[in-house]
Amino acid sequence: MNADPLIDRLNQADRDGFVVRIGALYEHSPWVAAEAWTHRPFHDRASVHAALQRAVLNASEAAQLALIRAHPDLAGRLARAGRLQPHSTGEQQGLGLDRLADDEYDRFDRLNTSYRTRFGFPFIIAVRAHTRASVLDAFERRLGHDDGQERQTALAEIGRIAWFRLQDLD
Repeated sequence: MNADPLIDRLNQADRDGFVVRIGALYEHSPWVAAEAWTHRPFHDRASVHAALQRAVLNASEAAQLALIRAHPDLAGRLARAGRLQPHSTGEQQGLGLDRLADDEYDRFDRLNTSYRTRFGFPFIIAVRAHTRASVLDAFERRLGHDDGQERQTALAEIGRIAWFRLQDLD
Protein backbone atom coordinates (compact mmCIF):
# COMPACT_ATOMS: atom_id res chain seq x y z
CA MET A 1 0.00 0.00 0.00
CA ASN A 2 1.12 3.50 -0.84
CA ALA A 3 1.10 6.23 1.81
CA ASP A 4 -1.09 8.26 -0.56
CA PRO A 5 -4.56 6.68 -0.87
CA LEU A 6 -5.11 8.47 -4.19
CA ILE A 7 -2.15 6.63 -5.72
CA ASP A 8 -3.54 3.29 -4.51
CA ARG A 9 -6.92 4.08 -6.06
CA LEU A 10 -5.35 5.18 -9.35
CA ASN A 11 -3.17 2.08 -9.54
CA GLN A 12 -6.16 -0.19 -8.92
CA ALA A 13 -8.51 1.60 -11.31
CA ASP A 14 -9.40 0.27 -14.72
CA ARG A 15 -8.88 2.66 -17.62
CA ASP A 16 -12.40 4.12 -17.44
CA GLY A 17 -12.21 4.63 -13.67
CA PHE A 18 -8.80 6.24 -13.99
CA VAL A 19 -10.08 8.65 -16.62
CA VAL A 20 -13.16 9.49 -14.56
CA ARG A 21 -10.94 10.22 -11.54
CA ILE A 22 -8.28 12.43 -13.19
CA GLY A 23 -9.45 13.14 -16.73
CA ALA A 24 -10.56 16.66 -15.83
CA LEU A 25 -7.02 17.68 -14.82
CA TYR A 26 -6.48 18.54 -18.49
CA GLU A 27 -9.28 20.81 -19.72
CA HIS A 28 -11.81 18.84 -21.84
CA SER A 29 -9.04 16.37 -22.76
CA PRO A 30 -9.61 12.99 -21.07
CA TRP A 31 -7.36 11.38 -23.68
CA VAL A 32 -4.36 12.58 -21.63
CA ALA A 33 -5.42 10.47 -18.64
CA ALA A 34 -6.32 7.51 -20.88
CA GLU A 35 -2.81 7.52 -22.32
CA ALA A 36 -1.13 7.96 -18.92
CA TRP A 37 -3.06 4.97 -17.49
CA THR A 38 -0.85 2.63 -19.50
CA HIS A 39 2.17 3.69 -17.40
CA ARG A 40 0.88 2.30 -14.08
CA PRO A 41 1.86 1.51 -11.43
CA PHE A 42 2.58 4.95 -10.07
CA HIS A 43 4.70 5.54 -6.98
CA ASP A 44 3.50 9.02 -6.13
CA ARG A 45 1.75 12.07 -7.55
CA ALA A 46 4.92 13.19 -9.29
CA SER A 47 5.02 9.95 -11.29
CA VAL A 48 1.34 10.36 -12.22
CA HIS A 49 2.04 13.90 -13.37
CA ALA A 50 5.12 12.81 -15.33
CA ALA A 51 3.05 10.19 -17.18
CA LEU A 52 0.35 12.76 -17.95
CA GLN A 53 2.89 15.27 -19.26
CA ARG A 54 4.63 12.57 -21.29
CA ALA A 55 1.27 11.83 -22.94
CA VAL A 56 0.88 15.52 -23.82
CA LEU A 57 4.42 15.98 -25.11
CA ASN A 58 4.29 12.76 -27.18
CA ALA A 59 0.95 13.68 -28.74
CA SER A 60 0.65 14.96 -32.27
CA GLU A 61 0.83 18.69 -32.87
CA ALA A 62 -2.88 18.61 -33.74
CA ALA A 63 -3.74 16.96 -30.40
CA GLN A 64 -1.54 19.44 -28.52
CA LEU A 65 -3.23 22.37 -30.22
CA ALA A 66 -6.67 20.91 -29.47
CA LEU A 67 -5.64 20.63 -25.80
CA ILE A 68 -4.45 24.23 -25.74
CA ARG A 69 -7.59 25.45 -27.50
CA ALA A 70 -9.80 23.62 -24.98
CA HIS A 71 -8.82 26.18 -22.32
CA PRO A 72 -10.93 29.26 -21.65
CA ASP A 73 -9.77 32.85 -21.91
CA LEU A 74 -8.68 34.45 -18.66
CA ALA A 75 -11.42 36.74 -17.38
CA GLY A 76 -13.23 36.09 -20.65
CA ARG A 77 -16.89 35.99 -21.57
CA LEU A 78 -17.39 32.42 -20.29
CA ALA A 79 -15.91 33.41 -16.93
CA ARG A 80 -18.16 36.45 -16.69
CA ALA A 81 -21.17 34.29 -17.54
CA GLY A 82 -20.20 31.67 -14.93
CA ARG A 83 -19.86 28.94 -17.57
CA LEU A 84 -16.34 27.61 -16.92
CA GLN A 85 -15.45 24.10 -15.78
CA PRO A 86 -15.25 23.86 -11.96
CA HIS A 87 -11.43 23.74 -11.89
CA SER A 88 -11.13 26.83 -14.09
CA THR A 89 -13.78 28.69 -12.15
CA GLY A 90 -11.96 28.15 -8.86
CA GLU A 91 -8.59 29.08 -10.31
CA GLN A 92 -9.82 32.30 -11.87
CA GLN A 93 -11.82 33.20 -8.75
CA GLY A 94 -8.72 32.64 -6.64
CA LEU A 95 -6.99 35.46 -8.48
CA GLY A 96 -10.11 37.63 -8.42
CA LEU A 97 -10.58 37.46 -12.18
CA ASP A 98 -14.31 37.10 -11.64
CA ARG A 99 -14.45 40.43 -9.78
CA LEU A 100 -12.68 42.83 -12.09
CA ALA A 101 -13.73 46.40 -12.70
CA ASP A 102 -15.02 47.12 -16.20
CA ASP A 103 -11.74 48.71 -17.30
CA GLU A 104 -9.83 45.64 -16.10
CA TYR A 105 -12.19 43.32 -18.02
CA ASP A 106 -11.63 45.52 -21.07
CA ARG A 107 -7.84 45.18 -20.72
CA PHE A 108 -8.07 41.39 -20.41
CA ASP A 109 -10.43 41.31 -23.39
CA ARG A 110 -7.98 43.33 -25.52
CA LEU A 111 -5.06 41.11 -24.49
CA ASN A 112 -7.07 37.92 -25.07
CA THR A 113 -8.04 39.14 -28.54
CA SER A 114 -4.47 40.14 -29.43
CA TYR A 115 -3.09 36.86 -28.17
CA ARG A 116 -5.69 34.70 -29.97
CA THR A 117 -5.11 36.66 -33.17
CA ARG A 118 -1.35 36.22 -32.88
CA PHE A 119 -1.25 32.51 -31.91
CA GLY A 120 -4.66 31.02 -32.73
CA PHE A 121 -5.28 29.77 -29.20
CA PRO A 122 -6.01 31.21 -25.75
CA PHE A 123 -3.39 32.57 -23.38
CA ILE A 124 -2.73 29.94 -20.72
CA ILE A 125 -1.00 30.51 -17.43
CA ALA A 126 -1.10 28.71 -14.08
CA VAL A 127 -2.81 31.56 -12.24
CA ARG A 128 -2.22 29.98 -8.82
CA ALA A 129 1.46 30.88 -9.18
CA HIS A 130 0.75 34.52 -10.08
CA THR A 131 -0.75 37.82 -9.13
CA ARG A 132 -2.97 39.81 -11.46
CA ALA A 133 -0.02 42.08 -12.23
CA SER A 134 2.30 39.18 -13.06
CA VAL A 135 -0.36 37.62 -15.31
CA LEU A 136 -0.69 40.89 -17.22
CA ASP A 137 3.11 41.17 -17.47
CA ALA A 138 3.30 37.61 -18.81
CA PHE A 139 0.56 38.39 -21.34
CA GLU A 140 2.58 41.32 -22.70
CA ARG A 141 5.90 39.46 -22.68
CA ARG A 142 4.57 36.30 -24.32
CA LEU A 143 2.98 38.23 -27.18
CA GLY A 144 6.60 38.63 -28.35
CA HIS A 145 7.23 34.87 -28.55
CA ASP A 146 7.38 33.00 -31.85
CA ASP A 147 4.71 30.36 -32.52
CA GLY A 148 6.77 27.34 -31.51
CA GLN A 149 8.07 28.96 -28.34
CA GLU A 150 4.59 29.98 -27.29
CA ARG A 151 3.08 26.55 -28.00
CA GLN A 152 5.76 25.00 -25.74
CA THR A 153 5.14 27.65 -23.08
CA ALA A 154 1.39 26.98 -23.20
CA LEU A 155 1.97 23.22 -22.82
CA ALA A 156 4.30 23.82 -19.87
CA GLU A 157 1.68 26.05 -18.23
CA ILE A 158 -0.97 23.38 -18.81
CA GLY A 159 1.35 20.98 -17.01
CA ARG A 160 1.66 23.37 -14.07
CA ILE A 161 -2.11 23.77 -13.93
CA ALA A 162 -2.54 19.98 -13.95
CA TRP A 163 0.03 19.63 -11.15
CA PHE A 164 -1.89 22.09 -8.95
CA ARG A 165 -5.16 20.29 -9.72
CA LEU A 166 -3.61 16.90 -8.96
CA GLN A 167 -2.50 18.20 -5.56
CA ASP A 168 -6.12 19.10 -4.78
CA LEU A 169 -7.42 15.55 -5.31
CA ASP A 170 -8.02 13.28 -2.38
